Order: sequence, then C-alpha cells, then structure tokens
Amino acid sequence: MKAPWYVDAVFYEVPVYAFFDTNGDGVGDFAGLTERLDYLEWLGVTCIWLLPFYESPLRDGGYDISDFRSVLPRYGTVDDVRTFLDESHRRGLRVIADVIVNHTSDQHPWFQEARLPGSPLRSRYVWSDTPDRFPDARVIFTDTHDSNWTWDPVAGAYYWHRFFDHQPDLNFDDPAVQDEIENIIRFWLTLGFDGLRLDAVPYLYERDNTNGENLPETHTYLKRLRAMVDTEFDDRMLLAEANQWPDDVVEYFGEGDEFHMAYHFPLMPRLFMALAQGDAGSVISILEDTPDIPDGCRWGIFLRNHDELTLEMVTGEERQYLWDRYAPEPSMRKNVGIRRRLAPLLDGDRRRIELLHALLLSLPGSPFLYYGDEIGMGDEHLLEDRDGVRTPMQWDSSPTAGFSTAVPQDLYLPVVSSPGYSPAAVNVAAQRDNPGSLLLWTRKMLDLRAGMSALGAGAFRLVPASDSAVFAFVRSDADATVLVVANFSDAPVTSDLDVDLAPTATLATAPGTSLEGTTITLDAHGWAWFRVEHPFTVIAARHGD
Repeated sequence: MKAPWYVDAVFYEVPVYAFFDTNGDGVGDFAGLTERLDYLEWLGVTCIWLLPFYESPLRDGGYDISDFRSVLPRYGTVDDVRTFLDESHRRGLRVIADVIVNHTSDQHPWFQEARLPGSPLRSRYVWSDTPDRFPDARVIFTDTHDSNWTWDPVAGAYYWHRFFDHQPDLNFDDPAVQDEIENIIRFWLTLGFDGLRLDAVPYLYERDNTNGENLPETHTYLKRLRAMVDTEFDDRMLLAEANQWPDDVVEYFGEGDEFHMAYHFPLMPRLFMALAQGDAGSVISILEDTPDIPDGCRWGIFLRNHDELTLEMVTGEERQYLWDRYAPEPSMRKNVGIRRRLAPLLDGDRRRIELLHALLLSLPGSPFLYYGDEIGMGDEHLLEDRDGVRTPMQWDSSPTAGFSTAVPQDLYLPVVSSPGYSPAAVNVAAQRDNPGSLLLWTRKMLDLRAGMSALGAGAFRLVPASDSAVFAFVRSDADATVLVVANFSDAPVTSDLDVDLAPTATLATAPGTSLEGTTITLDAHGWAWFRVEHPFTVIAARHGD
C-alpha cells in the first residue's frame, strides 16, 4: 500500500510576510508567494508550511490571533489564499498552515468580551482570584515572565497564559471553545489546505497538582479533532507541535487516531551537540530512546525554524555547553535557546552545513527546511525577540534583496547586513548561476532523495561503527537499501562498520570519502550515501526494527 503523502514529503517553512512583496509596501503577501511558486517547484520541495497569516496585532509574529477566519489585510484576502492554494496544487505542491489552538491575542473579541463583568464569554478563558493556582506548571518564556498569571483590572481577576501575557489561554473545559476550534480547523481545510500544524498542543488543559502538560483530557479532545478530519476530509494531515521528550510526544499519535505527524524536537539540539563534541553518541542515544510509532504516522525533523533553537529537551549542563559553543554572546540567546539561523550557527562552514542537510534528508522522518537556508542566509540576532531569523528572503544583490520595491527603511524588518551574509554575498540569483553553490547542491540532494523511496518511508536501523565520531545507519524498503555514513569530527577518520554489505553505487558523497569492504574513510565532517546490495545484514545492531 502506498505511504501517505506526508511520509515522503519535503516541507518548506515560510512566513507570508518574508518571501516576496508585490505591492511595494515592504511586507510580503500571498500574491508574492503565488508569484514565487515556480522557484519552490524548481527547488524540489513538495509541501509548503505557512506561518500564521491571520488578523493579529503582531506582537508575537502572528501567533497572537485576533480573528481566526480572516487574513491580515497587508497579506491579502481569503480569496488570495484560495488562489495561492489552487496554484500550488496545480504544480503538485501541498500546503499546510499553522492554527493556534492554545490561546488568542488579548485583542481578540472573545477576550475583550470575557473581561466584562457578567459576560457570557467569561468561561472561554481561565481565571483566578489568586496567582497561586497550578504552581507546578513551568514558566516557558523565562526571559519575559516569572508567572503564568496576569492581573486584569477590568475583569478584576487573574488570567492564565502559558506564553506571553498578551496571549491568554483558552479554556478547553468550555464546550463552546471546543466547538469553535473544531469549526476553525474545518474552515481552513474546506478552503483547501492539505494539513494543519496545531501549535502548543500539550498545554490545552489545566489541572491541580499537575504540570499542566500532556494531560489525558488534552488527548481526548485531540482525538475528537482527528475523528472529525478523517470523517469529513480526504487525504489531510494534522501535525502536532509538542516540544516534549519522545516518550511523551509519541502519545500524540495515539493508536494512529490522534496526530498524523509530530516533531522530533530532542533530535535537533543533539545534532549540534554531536558536531560540537565530534562524537555521534548523543544522536545515537536519542534515536535509541525514541519509541516506535503507529503505522501511517510520521516524525517531522528539522535543523532550524522560525523560533529559537530550543534547548528545552537537554540537561542544564548540556544547555550551557551548547550556549558556550554556539551562542557565546548573551544577545544570541533567547529563553532557553539560541536565536540564530543555521549558517551563522555553523560559522558559514559549507562542510558542516552539507553534513547536517545530508542527515536531515536521510534520517527517519519528513524533513522541514526553513526558507533561505538553501542559500545559507544569515541573521540579525540583535533584533527584538526572534525577528533576527525572520528577515526578508534574499533574491538578488540589490539593497532590498529583490524582496520589495520599497525603500529599505520601509521593509517590515531590515535585510541582513552582517559580513558575509548581506544580499550582495548571499542571494538566489547569484547561486542559481553558480554550479558550486549551496542552492544547486541542495536542489541536487532533494532530487536524489525524491528518486530514492527508501529515504522516505523506508525502515531504519543504526549501524555500529568502531570510531565514536562516525554515525552510520541504513534505510531500506522493497526497492533499495541505502547506507548513510557521517563524520561528526573536524578531523579525518577511518572506521570499521559492523555491517555485511556490498556497495553497488555511490549516490552522493563529500570529498575525501572511500569505502573498502566495511572500512569507511571520511574527511573532516565528511558524509556519504551509498546504495548497497539488497537485502543486507547488520551485525550487532544497536537499534531494533
């Protein structure tokens, strides 16, 4: 049976405001996204993930929604969204979008009404006469708040928020809230989206004497949403944003009756840990600790995205180590993470950038690319909050990067100006004309992956290596077996692989790689994809089927 579409998908995350501006107001729009669809089709991604585009005060990049069924006017209209979806589908591209289910903006009409004494909407939010309720719930945005409660003088009570204080949490004990969220999901799927990413799903319910995360009531409600989607729509997908340990996240798949996909958050920081330490152990360990998931479900994996590189799912000691290595300046840090893009995190080193992408495109899970990472875009980490990783897409070397005809000072955010990352140094136009560019390398790798089904839905098994810097695994399906080998060290290595194989082809490799029998030689940060004789046997494998 053919795997669901999202199992083989390559996702491309892009904010509407950041991609292309067609009307010269300095802000990207749906017309601009539609105009640039040919680029995404050419690149080889298969699904576009849109960040929130709804009506919003924009105090949190659009995650503070004031109307769930409208489009922020500067981005366009609902009809523009429909046109974008139609044009995407015509090119064979799928589209998913964020829906924020945990909270609203404090400017949402529901909250403004709920604040008033005697309001019938009062129960749509969580209120208290004291800020001492739910003391076991952690504060997530530690840079900004020291409590999950904020006093509202109009309401004469405290309201609950797991994120910013301008984002009051919805009360899912209210049946009206449950119905409203279900209808919002129904609205956007009916419009034509292929899936929805539900934001911050672990925090929907609150209960005394708990940490307010991953509660049974949350799973019960999410199963209701999944049942509605399966009953009313064909071939659609729900993706869980749950920054938790694998044992907790796997619960969001249910028995194949909750989410179709969920992110594997703990994997990402361990890839950076392995690079910093020159040792594959942290990556191997988290993969060994990852439970099996139901048939038809899928992990989403990524290197970077629109937020900080979150370090929630590491120990305090590991977090400090990663801060010291990748964010030596305090301004590079945010909450318990790092607000930097991929290329600056890796000092612009093509070897390491290619190594991590080679793993992203071959590890078990559907890969998510962040806009601009295919050309090695930089960041402006001194901008407020996470704005430094949300700057305009760099299409050419002009002062506004080909993003807009507006003057630079009218752009929604400044283009990157840091040395080596400005539009003059990093842009799509120049890289499309350069056979050795990161952009054309990325396109080649996406094309290669698309032709190798084992790297999509194929089975996964770790392969032990004699050198701790070497990370090896095989992906296999009925058609092919692929051996992937990577060197996390900044020095060349030669390592024995405990696998009985016979290479039949080198699919892709970094320079300085050779395989003689079961002995692999890799240059510093080298990697390789080999097609091997099928079937194969792994000797003393450290990870079961």
